[in-house]
Amino acid sequence: MKKNLITGGLGFVGVNLARELISKGESVVLFDIMTQSPFIADIRNQLKIVQGQLGNWAEVLEVVHSEKIDSVFHLGAMITMPAEKNPWAAYMTNMNGLYNILEAARHFDVKEIIWPSGIAVYSPGVSEVVNEDTYESNPSQIYAVSKIFGERLGEYYHQKFGLNFRSPSFPAICGPGRREGLAAYASVIVHDPARGVPASLPIDPTTQMPFIYIKDVVRCLIMLRDANEQQLKRRVYSIQGFSLNAGEMAAIVKKYIPDAVINFNSDPTIVKLAAAAPKIIDDSRARNDWGWQPKYAWEKVVEDFISEVNRHPEFYK
Repeated sequence: MKKNLITGGLGFVGVNLARELISKGESVVLFDIMTQSPFIADIRNQLKIVQGQLGNWAEVLEVVHSEKIDSVFHLGAMITMPAEKNPWAAYMTNMNGLYNILEAARHFDVKEIIWPSGIAVYSPGVSEVVNEDTYESNPSQIYAVSKIFGERLGEYYHQKFGLNFRSPSFPAICGPGRREGLAAYASVIVHDPARGVPASLPIDPTTQMPFIYIKDVVRCLIMLRDANEQQLKRRVYSIQGFSLNAGEMAAIVKKYIPDAVINFNSDPTIVKLAAAAPKIIDDSRARNDWGWQPKYAWEKVVEDFISEVNRHPEFYK
């Protein structure tokens, strides 16, 4: 039975990933600065939680060594806004944290390290369509710096030490429970109407960014971990889910929730930031090399999202 370590395991992606791995009969250890989350009540007795900080190398090495970890899903990080408020802590968590994970994996024979990158690596004003060859430059935030650094460090550890580092570079992630950050509108636009609450979005109807649904994220992470090494032609793969403008997204929500109230209360700062992001991610290499294919286009996302909110009202208040 494969034993997995999920750093940042009590976060949005970590909890969903843990649930899926457990359903497959795999063993899961969560590593996080927290020890409690209401979102794991259904699986709490089927996993282990280890409290620790990624920037503390001794704690990272200890959990990898003592738990005899086979695979690491390194999801722990300070995201954009908290990282900007405290870039020093972000450096310790995001950059030193990845370094500590890679060193632990090197010394204790971890078979795979899966570390997600994302569209934060692209400079403001980048072309509308991006892929692995799009030049990454002039990062305006420490979170973006840490993602660019992580891609290059992981590639170096693969080349220098033969470490099995694999990185899916995701668009913005949406799903039940996701309400923070620039791209949270793709979750709020469904979540609030599903609960009978008006959705207030800080963007305008023409805003368009690439997204991926949480269930596709989880499937992608596991799929890339399990891909045959002979299939992989690179360490970092661009991943796409779906992309359409907010007005089109709202129309599909109203198809499923006819009385949905969706207000576009444009915040010029947010609109400008969103406009600077790419609109489409070319993921043809992931499709060709190891068979990646998203299952959730926006309409299927809306249908599943509503079902999840209705099924677990105690989670998604």
